[in-house]
Amino acid sequence: MCAQLTSLGHVASAGGENSSETMSSFARNVSAMLERTEYRRCDKGEDLEDIYRLRYKSYRSNDMVPDNENHTIHDELDEVPNVFRFGVYIDQELVSTLRIHHVTLSTPRSPSTKAFGDIVRPMLGEGMSFICPSRFASDPEWSRVYPQIPYLTLRLAGMACFHFNAPYCLSTIREDHAGFYKRIYYAEKISEPRAYPGVYNKVVLYRADVGAIRERSLSRFPFFRSTPMEQRMLFNAPGAGELAPLTILPTAKYFREAA
Repeated sequence: MCAQLTSLGHVASAGGENSSETMSSFARNVSAMLERTEYRRCDKGEDLEDIYRLRYKSYRSNDMVPDNENHTIHDELDEVPNVFRFGVYIDQELVSTLRIHHVTLSTPRSPSTKAFGDIVRPMLGEGMSFICPSRFASDPEWSRVYPQIPYLTLRLAGMACFHFNAPYCLSTIREDHAGFYKRIYYAEKISEPRAYPGVYNKVVLYRADVGAIRERSLSRFPFFRSTPMEQRMLFNAPGAGELAPLTILPTAKYFREAA
């Protein structure tokens, strides 16, 4: 779940200043790091094993989960039809990972419906849909050096919202991590803390209104911008006879160059 922001305190201080000059400088730093970044959709084989091991390494370093002999973390929600699992690479090194579920009435399974079904399912019944990012994890060594990593990683959640035209993003997170989501996504708390299987800490549900924050977020964080082509490459299944791209390069720079 998105509770796993391994260097949240450092990130919040780096990106949460009120000064537009400071934020502009931070945005430039993230954009520069984006030039060295690649995304990979992980569907099988060694890619999946790598991100499952990274989850374990990240969560154990923060004492968030119990030890296990396989040194991997995955669950049944990694196997549902509406899941997307990604690795984020800097200079061709795996530095972080994120799981995304596109939640609809016909494909409802996700961490948010698992922990907060009494809240989420009535909204699905009203015709709403959601993007539910979870299992954020980053390499502890890389995170100490690069506080930009959560922004580079959670950029995937924003792209999913735009691609699927989802009006809301739901985050199942630890309450002590909520400050990040309130500052960056203007998210609102819509639940009380609850237990979640396999995690020591209780979690809460936060909801971000994509339409209400889209222009404000893109103006403040221009590195969140992306082209429809990048979104399709990340989230569409390849056509018959086509091979899925090995890695996808971010496209935010094209907006910057056109400005």
